[in-house]
Amino acid sequence: MVTRSARNIHYLQIDHRVKRLFQEKGVVILPSAEAWQKFTWSKKYFLKKPKEGYFIWIKKQIDFPLFACISIASKNIQQELGNLLVVEKNLNISLRGTCNTLKKNLCGIHKAEGKIVLKENSSLNYEHIHSWHREDIVLPNYEFLLEKNSKLDYTYKNLFTPKKLKIKTILNLLEEASCNLKMVADCNFTETEIIDTLVLKEKGASGQIQLRLVGRKNSKILARSQILARAPCKGHLDCQGLLIDKSSSISLVPELICKNKQSQITHEASIGKIEEEQLNYLRMRGLNEKEAINLVINGFLGI
Repeated sequence: MVTRSARNIHYLQIDHRVKRLFQEKGVVILPSAEAWQKFTWSKKYFLKKPKEGYFIWIKKQIDFPLFACISIASKNIQQELGNLLVVEKNLNISLRGTCNTLKKNLCGIHKAEGKIVLKENSSLNYEHIHSWHREDIVLPNYEFLLEKNSKLDYTYKNLFTPKKLKIKTILNLLEEASCNLKMVADCNFTETEIIDTLVLKEKGASGQIQLRLVGRKNSKILARSQILARAPCKGHLDCQGLLIDKSSSISLVPELICKNKQSQITHEASIGKIEEEQLNYLRMRGLNEKEAINLVINGFLGI
């Protein structure tokens, strides 16, 4: 595996401007608006004509991660992103993405509509990191299409939550496709709504959704997770919340819909607290209360 610096960003957008496009052999990276004009076939994947955002088309195997970064640096910016990622057949790809505001009090609005397409026998490991400030509003909406025998490992982490976060994710799996979706949010002074849907469309599809949600101060968290089985397939939903402060609330709403008698879909959901015994144990080893709580939370979020 070739090691590369995370500073070597392939797509960098700040506010509404593309600051960097770094091309790799076998990969096409363009602003989405340009790709819409250049590639007629892309129009069937974009949800609508894009104003801004990235287009990444991976045509050949590369042995290092691609990096995409979208930031807000100016006050009162409203981004409306249309992103598209297409991985061609028989490729094994890694992608790292970050979205953030670069300083406090910008009152940024980050809207994103995106589609990720994995062609037959391809695989994607995608780590998506968000980091915001308390004045921001963040509204991502992503759809994944996994063709026959493709594989997805997707991790979404929100390290610092905005004032309002509403994230919607839908995954459509075709024959023998598989996915592992992990959603992690450490919520503080936020209203957060997470909606995720796994649709097992064809025979042999399988998937797992894992949620880990922490409610610190003044947070209202609602997570609606659904698995829909339309063919002989397997799916599992694992939702867990950890409530830290009495000023916060967590609601978990798991839903299983089975439309094929040969399917097996299951779920488990729980909301808990940090036990006093855990804190006492960590205090005895020299940690103060804040350090002990943070250590427990980090362990809980480490899926």
